[in-house]
Amino acid sequence: MTKNIMIAGVGGQGTLLASKVLGSLFLSQGYDVKVSEVHGMAQRGGSVVTYVRYGDQVASPIIDRGEADVLLAFELLEAARWVSWLKPEGTLIANTQRILPMPVITGAASYPENLAERLGEICWDPILVDALTPAEEAGSAKAVNVVLLGILSAVLGMPEEPWLTVLTEHLKPALVEMNRDAFRRGRKMAKN
Repeated sequence: MTKNIMIAGVGGQGTLLASKVLGSLFLSQGYDVKVSEVHGMAQRGGSVVTYVRYGDQVASPIIDRGEADVLLAFELLEAARWVSWLKPEGTLIANTQRILPMPVITGAASYPENLAERLGEICWDPILVDALTPAEEAGSAKAVNVVLLGILSAVLGMPEEPWLTVLTEHLKPALVEMNRDAFRRGRKMAKN
């Protein structure tokens, strides 16, 4: 049976690294894996979406609306933008951080109000967390993606060690310990 994970964020948040880590992790566990990257205006802080599909045999890298088992959203507005891709029983894991898009910064639009509450009404049991604070406590605001991967690892019920091994393979040596700490902080958040 194929499982579908959709990752949504804003350019510069590490969605592509997260998809590479997931792809490598599932390959290391013996699954067939397909990863598809959809770049929006990534270099300008725009929406970036990646799909990770894994299972015994995966034919296509694309996830259609209503097919995602998990939506891993690195920013609240991105969670709202892509929530319709979740299955009715799917899991939303979203960082509550708000990153203002250009139309909001220029005053052409307003950031939607009460997004967390609205997502709570749409999704069965959303996991809405402040991933920025534990990332900063681990040593870098850029580790939000790894905090969220830690949460995902616990939600999927997978052991910690393969994740840490794959993370180490994808990071510069100077960033390994900080990201391992961020991952463990996320994993601990999911278990509380």
